[in-house]
Amino acid sequence: MARGEHGEDVHLDVGGRDVRISSPDRVYFPERGETKLDLAQYYLSVGDGILRALRERPTMLHRFPKGVEGAKVHQKRLPKGAPDWVETVRLHFPRYDLHADELCPTELAQIIWAVQMSTVELHPWNVRRADVDRPDEWRIDLDPMPDAPFERVRRVAGVVHEVLDELGIVGFPKTSGGAGLHVYVRIEPRWEFGDVRRAALAFAREVERRVPDEVTTTWWRKDRDPAAIFVDYNQNARDHTIAAAYSVRGNAAATVSTPITWDEVADVEPQDCTIATVPERFARLGDLHTDIDDIAHDLTPLLEWADRDEAEGAEPPADPED
Repeated sequence: MARGEHGEDVHLDVGGRDVRISSPDRVYFPERGETKLDLAQYYLSVGDGILRALRERPTMLHRFPKGVEGAKVHQKRLPKGAPDWVETVRLHFPRYDLHADELCPTELAQIIWAVQMSTVELHPWNVRRADVDRPDEWRIDLDPMPDAPFERVRRVAGVVHEVLDELGIVGFPKTSGGAGLHVYVRIEPRWEFGDVRRAALAFAREVERRVPDEVTTTWWRKDRDPAAIFVDYNQNARDHTIAAAYSVRGNAAATVSTPITWDEVADVEPQDCTIATVPERFARLGDLHTDIDDIAHDLTPLLEWADRDEAEGAEPPADPED
């Protein structure tokens, strides 16, 4: 066994794979005390959930080699030294005409290997590797501006739920691990990123119409009401990612982006969902996103809304590279 400054290597059996965790005693969350091994054990405890969130999705790694108080590395390409059982998917980045082979999890051991490579946060694309140009997931990101209280996020989430219900669409909410909330919707992988963004903006505008004093779809941050909730449709652009359900966030509190029920929106306290509390919640409730793959929705009604809005003079989505 190798022993370094931060403890003797630990070997974990993950689905029959031997995954080595080096420096297991390195403290990743100094204010709390959790270590690299604690992080790996956390992901094992929510294994079914994190794998469901990442399965066959290109996944960007947010790595913290010295813990969350150190520098963060945004890793698109698979880190060197991966075992031959770690799977990838090849992606094209048109703006730069570059390619990258990105982690594409198909089993839990690959996620734990990412933790060995100092990954704290896991950020999947909204596509699967069968077709990396057509999203199968529409993401509704309720992003509060600096002066917006979380109570406003709750109220806007209620309007989002109302509009989804009227459309006959099932949405799956989760905390962001930060100040906002996310809602995920499975969609038929028929449309490319541009059309999914148009549909997402049309939905956001409908929410804005219903609560204009609380919601903004204004693109430029400097032009937004600092107390509004931005419904960030741009999270559906190519190469834009959000922390996965069950991903730990790289902050001092070790918060977790946690699936919740719609009923819980009224009283959830996102700061209470942490690396220490979510495992018990998961053991008690299971994965609240278990049914997320049961139905894939048709975006045609929302694209018709987008056509209507644009015919009435609304601008199409801004260039995501802006």
